[in-house]
Amino acid sequence: MDDPILMLRDVRLTLQGNAGPVEILRGITLDVARGETLGMIGPSGSGKSSLLMLMGGLERATAGGVHALGHDLTAMNEDALARFRRGNMGVVFQSFHLIPTMTALENVATPLELAGVTDAFDRAEAELRAVGLGDRLDHYPTQMSGGEQQRVALARAAAPRPAILLADEPTGNLDGSTGQAIMDLLFGLRDRHGATLILVTHAPELAARCDRVVRLRDGRIEGEERHLRGAAE
Repeated sequence: MDDPILMLRDVRLTLQGNAGPVEILRGITLDVARGETLGMIGPSGSGKSSLLMLMGGLERATAGGVHALGHDLTAMNEDALARFRRGNMGVVFQSFHLIPTMTALENVATPLELAGVTDAFDRAEAELRAVGLGDRLDHYPTQMSGGEQQRVALARAAAPRPAILLADEPTGNLDGSTGQAIMDLLFGLRDRHGATLILVTHAPELAARCDRVVRLRDGRIEGEERHLRGAAE
């Protein structure tokens, strides 16, 4: 693979549980190409979300190496990781993670302001309009449906124009039709911004839209399959 945007080499993650150490990831080696859409599937507890968090520098590997855009994430301290994520990665969680005391516009614009973007509110409004929330700019999360909150989260992730988009079960808390709409928006963001998209999902129809699908089991890669882009879109 030429010039992978993400490289993982023999990555291991061990966490302390009540009964002692628990091996979450047991030696993951994986490359992700620029512009690729990678789906990660597997049973609950297989390590999918933990692997995604390692890729985003939100969790630190116990052993092995994680490189993103040529930078060694395992060598960065927390401040450096935060700066790197802010400029290069967008993250979408299953549970939205919006700030309840901020409007939709503020939820999207505030991270941009912190990153020094001078037109933060204009860019935030453009992203919210792009996901169909032009009439909800001044609404708070409690005034919006789950699907609308996830649209805000998508706009927030896409607004910095990240090279890498990470999504952890982005349709997990949504009904079927709303989940389908979020899927369409997520892949639209990939196309519009040219980002590399990596997502964890239990939804077969969402995995089928990815260029490649990696199957995890018991903290290891069990296998993978490749799809022709556009075949399921």
